[in-house]
Amino acid sequence: MLEKLFDSPARIRTLRDNPLGEAFDSFSQELCEARYAWFTASKHIRAAEHFLYWADRTGVPIPSLDEAVVARFGRHLTHCRCPGFGHSYRSATLHGARLFLGHLRRTGLIMTAAVAAPADPALLVAFRRWMQQQRGSCDSTLEGYSRPILDLLNHLGEDPARFDAKSLRQFVLEKSQQRGLSSAQQCTKALRAFCRFLSAQGLCARELVAAIPRIACWRLSSLPRYLLPEEVERVLTASKIDSPVGRRDYAILLLLARLGLRAGDIVQMRLTDIDWEAGWIVVSGKSRRQTRLPLTQELGDALVAFLQEGRPATEATAVFVRAHAPFRALRYSNAVSHIVGRALQRAAVLRPSRGAAHLLRHGLATSLLRHGASLQDIADILRHRSVTTTQIYAKVDVQALQTIAQPWPGVPSC
Repeated sequence: MLEKLFDSPARIRTLRDNPLGEAFDSFSQELCEARYAWFTASKHIRAAEHFLYWADRTGVPIPSLDEAVVARFGRHLTHCRCPGFGHSYRSATLHGARLFLGHLRRTGLIMTAAVAAPADPALLVAFRRWMQQQRGSCDSTLEGYSRPILDLLNHLGEDPARFDAKSLRQFVLEKSQQRGLSSAQQCTKALRAFCRFLSAQGLCARELVAAIPRIACWRLSSLPRYLLPEEVERVLTASKIDSPVGRRDYAILLLLARLGLRAGDIVQMRLTDIDWEAGWIVVSGKSRRQTRLPLTQELGDALVAFLQEGRPATEATAVFVRAHAPFRALRYSNAVSHIVGRALQRAAVLRPSRGAAHLLRHGLATSLLRHGASLQDIADILRHRSVTTTQIYAKVDVQALQTIAQPWPGVPSC
């Protein structure tokens, strides 16, 4: 496989004469199968060669290679004077060394294992399994729940019989003082779900669920942040880039702006979710509730352009994948928010809040409201479980509010 990356027979012979010459061959094959560009793959091979040269010079045996040794190698790179390797970007070289270390482990050429993360408590494992089976919770939700529950078990112990209202309240109050509003609310939500699980298993009293205090938060107290219709069109127009990345980003932006999808909907979308003949897109949404949304001509054209001319060849079943090797599916919602953030910068549109992907969703809702759509219609489009969730958008329809606003006594109306 080295012949695919290097033309020089002498260079290939040098690599194969290395004590880990077979590893260089298999590593290059792994990089090629992951569809790294030849230039990037050759850089990773060079980084691996540099890493082994340094390890040999410093007396580190090959079986002892691990993350700590890679960290030492990273510190060495800040003042590297290794002959024949010259100057290179530290981060890129360090990344190549880490990839090579992972390859050595996967192929069994070194037996040292990564530092194993401590096993989760049995109660937490059982809770995650129960939430998946009984509530259909996804992995990202359970990951957010696990942190406060793990803190609780470390603080109070793993025996639910020792839990009482006073200790639970004290734990919540201490955590709420250390965190922001959203984190504190996430903590109380996770602990209530955990207490419901314990109660269902007969491990604690049912009353403990009500013992967890609620964080003060008034519904509809804030205004939704959104983009105006002309700003949305500017973002879409500025994103029509004739490149694979541009086609992917444009398709994502259209789905957010025209259908009001969430960032999580984009990440979870699979190729089988698109029904080209019937003209539908199946969206799972929260709690894995499937909904069919119309595949308009505009959306269909953008998706076809991306799938035919922008999406790299990969075994991933997700519609949207990384733009650089390895071509895996987008894993987290913040990747979509990053794409929207870049689009806002290109269009010179000021971001009115920290979030990015939800701005297009909110923009669709407010635009529909101004064009006469009812709150129930908007709730159906946005897939809200209750129309009360949609009521917050009524606060931005100033023209409609002016028709029902009553003058203040003794003060002339505006």
